[in-house]
Amino acid sequence: MNRWQGEQHAAAQLSQNISHQIPQHDHNKDKDKDKNNKSFAPVTSSEQQFQFQNECQINRLNSIEPTSRIQSEAGTTEWWNPNSQQLRCAGVSVFKYNVEPNGLVLPSFTNAPQLVYIVQGRGIQGTVMPGCAETFQESQQGQRQQRPGRFQDQHQKIRRFRKGDMIALPAGVVHWFYNDGNERLVTVNLLHTANSDNQLDNNPRRFNLAGNPEEEQRRLRRFAQQQMQGSRSESEEMEDEDEEEQDNRPSRRQSGSRHEQQSSSCNNLLCAFDQEFLAQAFNVDTSLIRRLQEVRGQKGSIIRVRDRLDVVSPPTMEEEEREESRQEQRYRERRPYGRDNGLEETFCAMRLKENIADPERADIVNPQAGRLCTLNRYNLPILNALGLSAERGVLYNRAGTVPQWCINAHKILYMLEGRARIQVVNENGDTVFDDNVEQGQLLTVPQNFAFMKRAGSEGAEWVSFFTNSEAANTPLAGQVSAIRAMPEEVVAASYQISREDARKLKFNNEDTFFFTSSRSERRDEA
Repeated sequence: MNRWQGEQHAAAQLSQNISHQIPQHDHNKDKDKDKNNKSFAPVTSSEQQFQFQNECQINRLNSIEPTSRIQSEAGTTEWWNPNSQQLRCAGVSVFKYNVEPNGLVLPSFTNAPQLVYIVQGRGIQGTVMPGCAETFQESQQGQRQQRPGRFQDQHQKIRRFRKGDMIALPAGVVHWFYNDGNERLVTVNLLHTANSDNQLDNNPRRFNLAGNPEEEQRRLRRFAQQQMQGSRSESEEMEDEDEEEQDNRPSRRQSGSRHEQQSSSCNNLLCAFDQEFLAQAFNVDTSLIRRLQEVRGQKGSIIRVRDRLDVVSPPTMEEEEREESRQEQRYRERRPYGRDNGLEETFCAMRLKENIADPERADIVNPQAGRLCTLNRYNLPILNALGLSAERGVLYNRAGTVPQWCINAHKILYMLEGRARIQVVNENGDTVFDDNVEQGQLLTVPQNFAFMKRAGSEGAEWVSFFTNSEAANTPLAGQVSAIRAMPEEVVAASYQISREDARKLKFNNEDTFFFTSSRSERRDEA
C-alpha cells in the first residue's frame, strides 16, 4: 500500500467513525441506577435533535458573559453556562482560552466538532488525525547539533496560526495549542454538541490526555448536574459551589481500586488505567508509567513550558499557506465533478484553518459602512464534515446591517470590539432582544428569527458561528432582498401602501447588506 492509498484508507476509516451510530441506550437495564448517571447515557441523534428543538421556545434573549473562570498555571479557561436557554436552543457550548506567552494547552479531545477563532496572538497547533503518517521529521543535521545519540523525532503536521484564523477541529480528534508569541493568546471556542457526531448527550466533555485539569472537569460535571435538575440562576450556582467541591473530592476515589490514591490526584485518561497494562501497551517500564500517573500540583489544562517548545514546524506562515493552497488546488483538479465529503484523498494534509480577518478576503464590502467575510464548506471543505460555518464582520461609525434571517442555522455572535445595538424578532412579531452587545459578550440568534444590528460611534467587530456548513441569510431590505424580489403589486397590497411607496421600499437601498447612518438620517429629515 503506497502513501496515497494509506491516506485514502485512513480517510475512509475516519469517515466511518464520524458517521458511526452508537446503539440506543437500554434504559430498562439502568432504571435502578443512581439518577446522577442518567446524564451519561448515550442518545440517538433524533432524540438529541428533539431535545434541542424543544429548548427554542424563546420569549426573551439576553447578551451573556462567561460564568465560570478556571485558573491554570499559564492561563485561564472561561466557560459560558451551557445550560443557558439560548445556547441549549442552538445546541452549542462556548468557552474562551487566555494563554500566557510560552503557555501550552495540553493535548485533549472533545465529544463534539469545534470551531476555534483566534481573537489575539499567534502560535502553533497540532491536530492528531487517526491513521495519518508522521510527516514532520527532525533533520540529521539538527539532531547532531542538539545532542549526539538523540533519537530522531517525527510527528504529524504542525500548523501555525495567527490573529483572525478560524480553526476547525473534528470530534474526538486530539489537539493542542502553544503560544510562541510575546503577547497573550486569546481564543473563542464553540462546541456543536447537537451535532450528529456527538452520540453521548448535550453536555460538553473534554477528554484530557495529560495534566490534572480537575477544576475544569468539576465545573463541567456541575453543568451536567444542573442540566438534569433544570437550569438555575447564577447566584444559586455560586451558593452551592463550596459544598460541591467538598462532595466531589471523596467521590473521585473508587472503593476497591488498586489505583485509589492515584485517581484522587490525577484525572486525565492515562491515570485510570492499570500500570502494568499501560507498560505492556507502550512497551516501557512500569516506573515510567508511574511517573506519568503521578501528576504534581494543580497546574490545570494550560501549563508553562520551561524552555521554548522546540518542534518541527513550517518556517513561515506564508510558506505553509502556499503549500496548503497548492494541495487543495491539486485535489480540486483531480475531482472536478465528483462529490467532496471533505475527508477523501487530502485527508491527512487537509486545511483546517482560514484567516477571515484580512480585509482583502472580504466577500461583501461597503467603504462607508463595513465589510463581511464568510467561511463555509466551499472555502474550507472540512466544514462540510463538521456541519459548521462562520463569518467575521466589521461595521463603521453608526453603520448597520439590513434586517435578515438565517434560513438554515442558528447564529452565535461574539462581539470582538466596540458595541452594536441588535434587535431580534420572533415568529410572533415580538422583539425578544433590543439592546447593545458589548465587547466580550455573546448572543444567540435562533434559526429564522429576524435580526438587524447598528454599530455605536466607535464601530463594531464581531465573529459569528453557524450550525450549518452552508448557512444562508435572507435580507429583508436591499439589492438582493425578499422585498425586492416580489412584484410591486404584491408589496403594495401586503402593506396597504401605494405602488410608489412600494417602489421606494424595493429600490431605494442599492446595497446588498449594509446601510449607513447618513442615509437613514436623510430619510428621517425628509
